[in-house]
Amino acid sequence: MITKQILDKALNGTPLSFEDAKILINPHMAKLDEIIHVANIITRRNFSNKIDMCAIYPAKVGRCFGDCAFCSQSVHHNCNVETIHTNELNENNIIVNAKKLNQSGVSHYSLVTSGEYLTDTEFDKIISIFHKIKTEISIALCASLGTLTLERARKLKDIGVSRYHHNIETSPSYFPKICSTHTYDDKIETINIAREVGLEICCGGIISMGETAIERVEMAFAIKKLNVTCVPINILNPIIGTPLENQKLLTSEEILRTIAVFRLIFQDKPLRFAGGRDKALGQDEYLGYDAGINGMIVGNYLTTSGKPFEDEIHNLKKAGYEI
Repeated sequence: MITKQILDKALNGTPLSFEDAKILINPHMAKLDEIIHVANIITRRNFSNKIDMCAIYPAKVGRCFGDCAFCSQSVHHNCNVETIHTNELNENNIIVNAKKLNQSGVSHYSLVTSGEYLTDTEFDKIISIFHKIKTEISIALCASLGTLTLERARKLKDIGVSRYHHNIETSPSYFPKICSTHTYDDKIETINIAREVGLEICCGGIISMGETAIERVEMAFAIKKLNVTCVPINILNPIIGTPLENQKLLTSEEILRTIAVFRLIFQDKPLRFAGGRDKALGQDEYLGYDAGINGMIVGNYLTTSGKPFEDEIHNLKKAGYEI
């Protein structure tokens, strides 16, 4: 009975409370198909049947001095990642890539760099590339460049970047088990700086890193407190050489339940599939859109490959969704 009351409130537009979410995330207290049914109604009501697409471009890869347990780019881990430095970037290749994606329906294009902080030379190179993209293509620009200062945030805003991506990665309580070289509060400081200059905030995290279901709910409410524009959901892709290389992944049912509960928490916010969905979900990925996902990152990620763009579009349309 209590589950029905919670779902009825959600259907009437009332976002879940933390206590409500704790009940729904528990498989012994709430049926998955009932939660997904309500999450689907809310998603279609707020976003119709359209899947928003964005893409990222790796503008710097590897040589990160952070020790995030999930990341293959850390110098603390033995992953043999092929590094990319900003001074090696070919601006024309980036423009061609952005144009092709934009013509195919991608709405947002982001340059992403490894490491907590860029040098002035690296940052200036990124600004130059953003300027070139903005002058040649009508596409919304995003940036994911690690720690920000107020001056750098203003430069991004002034050059035409509209959104800043900065994941909190996991719940505040679980964060120290994932990273020791920077803090959760450091993450929040950068998010607040980006918002202060008028940038939209894209902020999510990674599930299946060994956290409990309650800690996933905690992460959702930490993100909600930040009043972000959209929420990307990554699923751990255990990479050999990282501390999480042997981490057991959540089941499809656990992942879909998490997505559905997130949808009931973030009723009117875009939920975006990001990395790891291929390996963790396989064909069940497309059930994720029923459970509340209404956006996706297409193409390759930073150090792992995604599905071919054409396959993504074909599969989504086959599943009945619009691009």
